[in-house]
Amino acid sequence: MALLGAIYTVMSYVFLLAVTLVLAGDIVHHDDVAPTRPGCENNFVLVKVPTWIDGVENSEYVGVGARFGPTLESKEKHANLSRVVMADPPDCCSTPKNKLTSEIILVHRGNCSFTDKANIADDAGASAILIINYRTELFKMVCEENETDVDIRIPVVMLPQDAGLNLEKHIKNNSIVSMQLYSPLRPLVDVAEVFLWLMAVGTILCASYWSAWTAREAAIEQEKLLKDASDEYVNTENVGSSGYVEISTASAILFVVIASCFLVMLYKLMSYWFVEVLVVLFCVGGVEGLQTCLVALLSCFRWFQHPAQTFVKIPFFGAVSYLTLALTPFCIVFAVVWAVYRRASCAWIGQDILGITLIITVLQIVRIPNLKVGTVLLSCAFLYDIFWVFVSKWWFHESVMIVVARGDKSGEDGIPMLLKIPRLFDPWGGYSIIGFGDIILPGLLVAFSLRYDWLAKKNLRAGYFLWAMAAYGLGLLVTYVALNLMDGHGQPALLYIVPFTLGTFLSLGKKRGELKILWTRGEPERPCPHIQEDNQSINHH
Repeated sequence: MALLGAIYTVMSYVFLLAVTLVLAGDIVHHDDVAPTRPGCENNFVLVKVPTWIDGVENSEYVGVGARFGPTLESKEKHANLSRVVMADPPDCCSTPKNKLTSEIILVHRGNCSFTDKANIADDAGASAILIINYRTELFKMVCEENETDVDIRIPVVMLPQDAGLNLEKHIKNNSIVSMQLYSPLRPLVDVAEVFLWLMAVGTILCASYWSAWTAREAAIEQEKLLKDASDEYVNTENVGSSGYVEISTASAILFVVIASCFLVMLYKLMSYWFVEVLVVLFCVGGVEGLQTCLVALLSCFRWFQHPAQTFVKIPFFGAVSYLTLALTPFCIVFAVVWAVYRRASCAWIGQDILGITLIITVLQIVRIPNLKVGTVLLSCAFLYDIFWVFVSKWWFHESVMIVVARGDKSGEDGIPMLLKIPRLFDPWGGYSIIGFGDIILPGLLVAFSLRYDWLAKKNLRAGYFLWAMAAYGLGLLVTYVALNLMDGHGQPALLYIVPFTLGTFLSLGKKRGELKILWTRGEPERPCPHIQEDNQSINHH
């Protein structure tokens, strides 16, 4: 069972490492490729388009504003309610035959430039122009390089094909169609980001104390065996060493390489069926994590200590406690129910529970032995994050990490390798998310700091854990500040977290003169019982 869990944990570690991103859902679409110049320099903002049919409120559509034209109102109460009419001719490449008196004109894309359509609609008396795309996606409307008349005085918005055709159908049925156009701003700080910050920090805090507690218990047990000079030490040493996976420098580099390959595979194979495979893998890991955490938690109570310490042999799995057997069906049912109803509005709660318990389990089992390995791992992850969020745009024409995190082209609302909370006070809705890798990778260093403090018998102030924990919290806070400054555009969290956590650890170790010990030896070494017996014999003689 221990060997199976260790192998699966290593696989899960690489699997979880693939997504390291903080995201809030883009509402402003910056584009450095599209040409900008005076009169044609707007950001591409999403536009809310609520509609009324014969005075009755109907569907609300989402469009995108053009690079040119005036900016839209940000509040619904300030947006004018105007009637919508079809252009005649439909492409609005010539003066409309129908007389306009401040209506919103609905036109088809094609046959002339966007600015030509806007100028013709403006001259005809329209208050705004809606351009129907010939696809269900939205298209960024820009100015052509040789265009000179870009002084557009009316708002220009593009609608996806399905929305435009619905409006056109109502107009052709002689219905009175009215609408508003406005682009609400995202709040400066959303409650979802606060709770997500608390979840990430709390997860690392719990995992660190559990890891340090098990390390200290192992040290205490070892000291007892040393005092008794028991031969059982050899056997307990072998058993204890199989309880966790220790990362080496080579494996730290290999982890990031494999994670990069896995990320590209996710990007290339992203589809409905592939997300289903990821959901199954996540559920398997979630069952393991939830089961491990529940067993550890319930074992602290006197009523559950006996079943937790009583084992039965099961083929292939080995010795399993009765408490684990009792909890396994519940964990499986919990994961299956989440998988079936994962598209429900409250399914994020189940995903976060499975995700947090899995992260805590990984941080309990996977460990870094010293600061050298931690530095190599976080440095590689730092470059990995920057490359796949920013640099990958040069090769793939889009950010690979953001596309994978959002689950584009899969028909799903993101992949399950994330913690997520709905943005309750955001007019655009959506979720604030953080990738598992943004918690696991720095969490390995924070957990190492607390193990070192406890085994070296350092108090909270003289140790490293308090500073490492504060550095992680501050780094994640800066990440959310950057996220809001970028209008919700996905940010590589490790770009901010790694300098804070690793930089603080290295600086503090250097200042205290303990950097060499932390770099090579790491956790304080425990004496070998045979060496202690030999020393006692020498002293006796």
